[in-house]
Amino acid sequence: MHRSAALSLALVSTMLLAAPRAAPDAAGGYRGWPAYGGGTDNIHYSSLRQIDTRNVGKLAVAWTFDTGDAFGEGGNASEMECNPIVVDGVMYVVSPRLRVFALDAATGRKLWMFDPNPGETVVSKQRLRGVSYWSDGREARIFMTSRSFLLAIDARTGKAIPSFGAGGRVDLRDGLGRDPKDISVGANTPGIVHGDLVIMGTTGWAPGHIRAYDARTGKIRWTFHTIPQPGEYGYDSWPKDAWKTINGANAWAGMALDGKRGILFVPTASAGQGDKDFFGGDRKGDNLFANSLVALDAATGRRLWHFQAVHHDLWDYDFPAPPSLVTVRRGGRMVDAVAQTSKQGFVYVLDRVTGAPLFPIVERPVPPSTIPGEHASPTQPFPSLPAPYARQGLSRADLTMRTPEAHKAVAERFDRFASSAFFAPPSFEGTLLAPGTDGGAEWGGTAFDPETGLLYVNSNEKPSVLQLGKRSTSPIASGKAIYEAECSGCHGLDRKGSPPEFPSLAGVGDRLTKFDVFRMIGRGGGRMPSFEHLGNEGIGAVADYLVYDRDTALKGEVRTRSDAAEYSFAGYGKLADPDGYPGIRPPWGTLSAIDLNSGRYAWRRNFGEYPELVAKGMGDTGSDNYGGGVVTAGGLFFIGATVYDRKFRAYDKRSGKLLWETLLPAAGNATPAVYEAGGRQFVVIAAGGGKAAGPDNVPGGSFIAFALPERPRLNPRAGR
Repeated sequence: MHRSAALSLALVSTMLLAAPRAAPDAAGGYRGWPAYGGGTDNIHYSSLRQIDTRNVGKLAVAWTFDTGDAFGEGGNASEMECNPIVVDGVMYVVSPRLRVFALDAATGRKLWMFDPNPGETVVSKQRLRGVSYWSDGREARIFMTSRSFLLAIDARTGKAIPSFGAGGRVDLRDGLGRDPKDISVGANTPGIVHGDLVIMGTTGWAPGHIRAYDARTGKIRWTFHTIPQPGEYGYDSWPKDAWKTINGANAWAGMALDGKRGILFVPTASAGQGDKDFFGGDRKGDNLFANSLVALDAATGRRLWHFQAVHHDLWDYDFPAPPSLVTVRRGGRMVDAVAQTSKQGFVYVLDRVTGAPLFPIVERPVPPSTIPGEHASPTQPFPSLPAPYARQGLSRADLTMRTPEAHKAVAERFDRFASSAFFAPPSFEGTLLAPGTDGGAEWGGTAFDPETGLLYVNSNEKPSVLQLGKRSTSPIASGKAIYEAECSGCHGLDRKGSPPEFPSLAGVGDRLTKFDVFRMIGRGGGRMPSFEHLGNEGIGAVADYLVYDRDTALKGEVRTRSDAAEYSFAGYGKLADPDGYPGIRPPWGTLSAIDLNSGRYAWRRNFGEYPELVAKGMGDTGSDNYGGGVVTAGGLFFIGATVYDRKFRAYDKRSGKLLWETLLPAAGNATPAVYEAGGRQFVVIAAGGGKAAGPDNVPGGSFIAFALPERPRLNPRAGR
């Protein structure tokens, strides 16, 4: 089994001699927000100081832009997770319906709008977390994704660029070595721009190749196979022909780039899709490069080194966020490193050039699988520092005490699980997983302060239930069987889902027509990929099953997928009390500042609240949170993210003291941006909401910019 980072020493030696160490210019750099995460280093940092710890309490709304795209049809509220970018005084944002807007960054005035799907009504959730900007000094382009396409837009006019690909777009399904009709591909996170390359990761039912496209023509310039092919490193960590059929090991969370060295850092997802996230009987081995941080030569796609955080993943413990490129003090010298957060609550800190861990990482034994035919890894890697920022595994002492009734109900359920140990594999009886598949760090990513060496991580505490069941081996499938094979992994065998991440499909026919459901299944949207590989007949069978709620919906003979797992996954269940609150003691969400020089915590606090519990005297519980934060040279850390209280907050970056907060019209489940325009510092955040459950699920579609009140303009004739 592959157990450590690997790299070409000759290439590293050359790079060490040729490339100077990249150091943030806190005085003159980081004054704008030209890329997703603030820059290709993805540290979410601004060197602006106009807003600081002394005056942040005076922040007020400077302007608001409403995209007009918030919706809530069919009980499926819109979401907006966009991190705006700002280039030369122009802000580029994406709405819930995937329309791109260019705004005057100083006033919020609309300059242009581009609709990738003109004339169509979007009825399913869409998630696009931002766009990419490219310029050669003569022309400038915005790159965005919609469904399975990468599109190029003129940054000045908002018009599609017809010379890019076919009529302004390239199909991401092409070039994957599969029949495009049999796969579905999309991208929620914008690509990385390096020179004249746009480097893309994807999500969906497909192999997770990393591909670099020519920014001018749209042609593929290089490809890195995350599921190695014959002759490539890591090929022997899979069964012989896995590369022909296995889907997954994709890079959906985003990437980071050391532009001076030309090194691209790619965090990858788990080794399967659907049920294969949780059963790997047909993918024996460590499954490189799934669940890995891979360093590539950005110009060629050649692997430099890799680190695998989870061997033979059975927990959907994919990397959830882009890494941050940091510089830390180690042994009396400054070292350029890469910090990668994880769902399991670990931060891995690795030398940026060699991949060597800055804090020791050891392989420890983990529980074996009880599922026949499974080949769970006997060990997993554990970093010695920093300590986990989320609970790993649960005991009875962790169960909720919110009310005696809540505790009793959760304790009775807890006793029925096969295991609640950290890294215990899925089971027939049900395994309690903590952190859960949606726990630990999330897609918003981390912020890093080059002044203090602090890394800021917001985390969820959401235990999941992993349970497998036997699947029918009948070669002919009804709509129900197709649903179980393709959809139950997210929406559950009972179709009740796990709202708000995976909405309930029970009674969907009361809310939507069969045509609407058919279109959603075929096109996908947001986290849900397209299932066009099922063909119209298969999609129709599933739509009939869902809309008419019967097992006899099959029209003709539709065959199950040949690569379906032997066992079915019962869905993303959660450990909740009878009232829907987390079934564990608080905190239910946290915010931490970790000193990467020492690996120790500078501060940690509960993050988020449930307003109805606050009204009953139970505040400061922490809550679900999605989206990252931003740290500034003015001594501040800004973050929205909390799902239920809809607040946008500013903390003292050194102490964690809350200095300012405001209520947003919808939850700010996005990463803010900090920039300067017209001599004024702004902080802007997308208020999209849509992630809460029940009546708290408030949709939104606005961007709100905050600034200090403008100083009165002096009359030049005054006093004469």
